[in-house]
Amino acid sequence: MQPYELTLAAAADAIRARRLSPVELLDSVLERAARVEPHLRAYAAVHAERARRAARQAADDIAAGRHRGPLHGIPMGLKDLIDVAGLPTSAGSAVRAGHRARADSAVAARLAAAGAVLVGKTHTHEFAYGLITPQTRNAWHGGRVAGGSSGGSAVAVAAGTATFAVGTDTGGSIRVPAALNGVVGLKPTYGLVPRHGVTSLSWSLDHVGPLTRTVEDAALVLDALAGHDPRDPASLTGPRGSHRPAGGTDLTGLRIGVPRTYYFDHVDADVESAVRRAIGRLQDLGACLVDVEIPLARHVRATQWGLMVPEATACHEDTLRAVPELYGADVRVLLEAGALMPAVDYLRAQRTRALMRREWERLLDDVDLIAAPTVPVTAVRAGQETVTWPDGTVEGVTDAYVRLSAPANITGVPSLSLPAGHDTAGLPIGMQLLGRPRAEGLLLRVGHAWEQTLPARPLAPAAPTPDATPAL
Repeated sequence: MQPYELTLAAAADAIRARRLSPVELLDSVLERAARVEPHLRAYAAVHAERARRAARQAADDIAAGRHRGPLHGIPMGLKDLIDVAGLPTSAGSAVRAGHRARADSAVAARLAAAGAVLVGKTHTHEFAYGLITPQTRNAWHGGRVAGGSSGGSAVAVAAGTATFAVGTDTGGSIRVPAALNGVVGLKPTYGLVPRHGVTSLSWSLDHVGPLTRTVEDAALVLDALAGHDPRDPASLTGPRGSHRPAGGTDLTGLRIGVPRTYYFDHVDADVESAVRRAIGRLQDLGACLVDVEIPLARHVRATQWGLMVPEATACHEDTLRAVPELYGADVRVLLEAGALMPAVDYLRAQRTRALMRREWERLLDDVDLIAAPTVPVTAVRAGQETVTWPDGTVEGVTDAYVRLSAPANITGVPSLSLPAGHDTAGLPIGMQLLGRPRAEGLLLRVGHAWEQTLPARPLAPAAPTPDATPAL
């Protein structure tokens, strides 16, 4: 096994035991990137020399007995919305040409303090306003979309060009690409990870979280990221604690809600079958399955767009007026639509969100968590604009991908996406677990138990081609 193939936890153990140096690990990751980046384009920029300096410093610190913890010397990617002092934050847009961050974001500062090594900034859909990330190819099949908007982060992790990565999630932008590329993606509770220094799309829906190869890895990254920051008005207070799951697989007594409505409506047959098998495996581990109804389901789409569109337009009001031609056509149309939305529609969306939060609290009093598909369909072909369901219903690709993710953004509850198998074409399928606010520890424990019953997942192939069937 090459160092780039190691999980974060395995690499951290090897570094702590002096069986592997941060320099060796980084060199392996950079060599892997040199091979696969021409095919995948996960990175907006790779900062190799900067990373090498950081890896050498980490090796020196560890040799001197100054080991900072499990992220020390671990190569990572940061979504190109996250400020790192002295580096560009392009947000995937020509609007940001020439930009350089003056200071670290809270996230970058915490990861630097933990000793993580920045490989580079990963691609995002322009200003995170999309579910495709068109610059980047799917890690398993080059003719399919990576998902978005944290597509670059997911692909880097899936392909072994980052041991972990960080993304943002406003309507599924961590979990969608995680599901489409076969990695773990965690959208934490709203406010658990501070967003200071992270380019905003929609301030009441934005979240920051990890993309990793395993659930244990996600817990290790979350431990470094979580905690109050007074510069973020939504930042939660309270103890940080550890989210690292124990090694057991016994889920006896756990009540898992299985939706009768919404989450299995208009879902591809392969996706439904894989997720139901995964839920059955959780039952085999001792969990009790409870049928549940998803409250206010018919209002999800209108509420998500009713909140996100006007908030995004407000964030871009000045530049949209000054340089509209610098935005991509798809993003510019959405921003212009937000300028036309009546204030009463935004207020209705806020009201409905309040009702949803209350009803989800009641729902999660009856069960410990909910298990459901992350996305209704696996990675579509690049350029595909719609999905046609067996009953003849036609749905836009973006609407399809956001549909099952949006409830967790609207309500602010945590959601963990796990790889749950592959469809008949070999494309990854995702299952998500949703829980009460600040119940990340429970979601990670259940996800880790599920992982323990499965063989280790391989990395994505080194050079997927548009016409090839992905290797399993």
